[in-house]
This record gives sequence, structure tokens and C-alpha cells, in this order.
Amino acid sequence: MRILTRGGHDWANRFPTIAGDALDLGVDSALLDGEAVVLNKRGASDFGALQQALGGRGGKRSAAGALLYAFDLLYLNGHDLRPIPCEERRTILAGVIKPHTSILFSEEVDAVGDAFLTLACEMGLEGIIAKRRDAPYRSGRGSEWLKIRCVQSEGFAIIGYEPSGVALGGIGRLLLAARKGERLSYVGGVGTGFTERSAKELRKALDALAIAKPVLPIKHATTRWVKPELVEIAFRGWTKDQKLRHASYKGLRDEEDEGQVHRLDDDT
Repeated sequence: MRILTRGGHDWANRFPTIAGDALDLGVDSALLDGEAVVLNKRGASDFGALQQALGGRGGKRSAAGALLYAFDLLYLNGHDLRPIPCEERRTILAGVIKPHTSILFSEEVDAVGDAFLTLACEMGLEGIIAKRRDAPYRSGRGSEWLKIRCVQSEGFAIIGYEPSGVALGGIGRLLLAARKGERLSYVGGVGTGFTERSAKELRKALDALAIAKPVLPIKHATTRWVKPELVEIAFRGWTKDQKLRHASYKGLRDEEDEGQVHRLDDDT
């Protein structure tokens, strides 16, 4: 039994409750597609809470309280289900998942897209996923499904920070970069979204990555430069010169996700 991350790493030991419940599904073999989450008090997924449960950036703690929301079934008992329509795969998936465990069936809603997105945003959720009922399963992004966010959230590289004597953790602002082609490109900064705990942990992690010269030709006299570090940032959009608008810090991404730095090429 394995629980694979997007980077192909087995985290079964870090999600022990999910792993145990997977062994009790009563099937010979299966491959589920889903997302591990930790819920907040409102019952919504909380990225920061998940990172904290796992021990933060590079942490090795187990998130025993995490849940897996399963939304697709690729293989079952040696049969490849990817060619059959999404609607049929999900019907089979619903029959595989047992009630009252840490593995939950991700329910679908047949609704008008705009109205449903508005409702999701009013509830404080990240957004919605829209899928074609008749589509086969294809890995990666494609035209068969859409991720529509209330607030955009992506991974960016921290390349430095501006120290502050009054801000939480002594971090006034993080300087961020995204990928453009094969290189990093400066996309502005973020100075909100920190808690006292997250700011202290972030400052400790960044000070351990200090370097003398910036990785990009940027002139900021007071900035402390660091080796690029992956972070999750929520934002409202982009300026004309490709800088983040209304950015907010969400948490450090794990070192195994370093291939997930946002690509500016995808926005053009």
C-alpha cells in the first residue's frame, strides 16, 4: 500500500490513518486519485493546518488526523478504468469507499457553474472543480476538467526577505519569483498572511538558507537573500508587468514539491 505525492514520493507513513483505512477497503488492488486535507473548524480544507500537522517545511511528522477526499478511480482489481467515462468510474468508486473512515467520497453537484462558484466563495472555500461526465481519465491538465478558484493560489520561490523590527517573526516582506522559461523571474513581494508561529518558523528556515548575492539582479539595500525556497501564496491576479496583486502568505511547501514553482509561461 502506497500513498504517492505529486512528486512520486511514498508518504504512507505520514498519513497512517488513511493508509490503514485503505487496507480495509476490501479490494485486491486499486488506484485512487484524491487529495489529503486537514479541515478547519468550519469544515473547510486548510492548507496551513495540513502543513503544520506534517511538521512544516521538511518536517517528518505524521498527520494522523488527515482525511483523503477521493474523486476518481483509475484501476480496480487489475482492471484499467481510465478509458471509461468519468461518471462510470465515480459510480464504481462510490461502491468501493466505506462509510465512517478517513477516506471520503468527493461528492459532486450538478449546478450552474457561475452560481455554484459564487456560493463556494461565499462559504470561504478555495473554489470548485468542473469535469466532463463522459471524459476518460488523462493525467495532468487538459480540457476535460477545470479548476476555478475564488482566490488564486500557487507555489512561488522565496528569493529573499526584508527584515523588520516590528513585524511578526521579524519578516517585513518576502520577495518572490516564478519560472519564466528555464529561469526565475521576480514577481513582487508579500507581507501579509503570517501568524506569529508561522513567521518565526519561516524566519528560522530562511536564515539557514542565507546567501551573499541575490539569485536575480535586484537591488534592495536591506534585503537578506536566500537560496530559493518554495512557498504557497494566495493572490488576486497579476499586474500588467507580471507582479502579484493582493498576495497573502499561506505556508511553506515541502522540499519534495520544488518542481511546482508557478510558471509565468502558463499565464500568457
